[in-house]
Amino acid sequence: MEQLDDTKSNNGISRADFIKKAAIATAGFYIVPRFVLGGKGYTAPSDKLYIAAIGCGGEAENDIKHFATAPKKNAVIAFLCDVDDRQAAPRRKEFPKAPYYHDWRELFDKQHKNFDAVTVAIPDHNHALVGLSAMQLKKHLYLQKPLTHDIYEARILTQASEKYQVVTQMGDQGASCDGMRTMREWFEAGLIGDIEKVYCWTDRPVWPQGISWPKTSPPIPKELKWDLWLGTAKQTNYIDNLVPFNWRGWWEFGTAALGDMGCHIMGPPFKLLGLGYPTEVSGSASTVYSGIFKEGIYPESGPVSSSIKFKFKQQNGKNLDLHWMDGGITPERLNELDPALNMNEALGDFPGENDFEGCTLFIGTKGKVSCGWGGSHPRLLPLTLNKDINVPEKYPRVAGGMDGHWWQWVDASIAGYGKMEVDSPFVGYAGPLTETVLMGNLLLRTFNLREKIKRNDPVYGNMEGYKFSGRYTGLNWDGENMRVTNFEPANQYIRRTYRQGWGELKL
Repeated sequence: MEQLDDTKSNNGISRADFIKKAAIATAGFYIVPRFVLGGKGYTAPSDKLYIAAIGCGGEAENDIKHFATAPKKNAVIAFLCDVDDRQAAPRRKEFPKAPYYHDWRELFDKQHKNFDAVTVAIPDHNHALVGLSAMQLKKHLYLQKPLTHDIYEARILTQASEKYQVVTQMGDQGASCDGMRTMREWFEAGLIGDIEKVYCWTDRPVWPQGISWPKTSPPIPKELKWDLWLGTAKQTNYIDNLVPFNWRGWWEFGTAALGDMGCHIMGPPFKLLGLGYPTEVSGSASTVYSGIFKEGIYPESGPVSSSIKFKFKQQNGKNLDLHWMDGGITPERLNELDPALNMNEALGDFPGENDFEGCTLFIGTKGKVSCGWGGSHPRLLPLTLNKDINVPEKYPRVAGGMDGHWWQWVDASIAGYGKMEVDSPFVGYAGPLTETVLMGNLLLRTFNLREKIKRNDPVYGNMEGYKFSGRYTGLNWDGENMRVTNFEPANQYIRRTYRQGWGELKL
């Protein structure tokens, strides 16, 4: 398919205006997919959800698979869209009847009457614009974590889900697992008392970070629509190994280790403790040196590792410290563990799967509980306590557990806005959680704010260096108004300006 111009559609209409025109055309009535209407034996539109999939590879493959294999067979992959033909090829073969597009704007413009919902799994920097555009067309939305690249974007998407009254679900399947219900039952039964601290950590990043943007400019693969891949991001040269995965480590496109796994690992305390916005964020990040006393400054990418503390005021009025760690940093080893045990495996592994991607540890006044990412496989500490747990099930489980996360969104979308609950709606959970995660990234990005200075070293004499005004201080956060109140330079990371031709995000 021919690559479209960024600013004009085939009929000459500005791409920036297509959403408004399409929304006007569809406002006020329910969209019924054309290809299920009329004729002998057609399926009633309320019985199936017709989905447009934006993104076909990586996590998108997993999402599409789950929708297509829903036990009720009530989801149809109606359209496919990807900017990379290599990523799309397997899905196109799997769903040969689904028309394929490179540009989601063209898909929405031409086909908005022919689908009911949108699933989005693409690089973080384009999440918000695609998601908002879908909701403005009154399409139910499944959007991968983190919801957005920027804090402002998460707030807008949260407000949009209410304004346009669509069913929303963030792709953090752990929120639907049995372990989340089990831990709630344990907490309410008083097994660990009042929770005073939470530790969250991950093996991420498992891609390069703490590096400079390469100076080489290799040829763009013929299968990749590079300009469409950039989307809202600034114009820049193509580099090797950016697509399809390593974009996560670059601030222009991704949200680094915290953005990748934060919603999964911070989600359990956020949901189970009813946390809101943090009041203060502080922490540190790794530094690398390119010479003697010469720090390598790489503001384009996330740090090799970081340790962040979020302060919350709980609903009971008590303070809570939530500690985030990545890049190989872990909490202090617990005395309750046998010295021979690998702490990550003991506290956060998926039993029998040799899968450690992260862990959450709750410290209470009476005991401790840990779980794997997403709240999976909770366990009391010391581990010997787990054989004697006798807390009755109080909360209904989601059919299919983590797999059911996709299916419940399908069912809720078919039922209609406000008719059924989902586990990761934007309002009240996914939106505020994403804002909190991205507040941690805001802190990390302030670490590279600097000004040149001269100083006298007692050994090396007069030297030029930098003063980093954003390091090793706390940021006071006004969550309601989305502002750092004690360090103005940090506020530049709350909202981006989109590349010319891609408009701006507004309701």
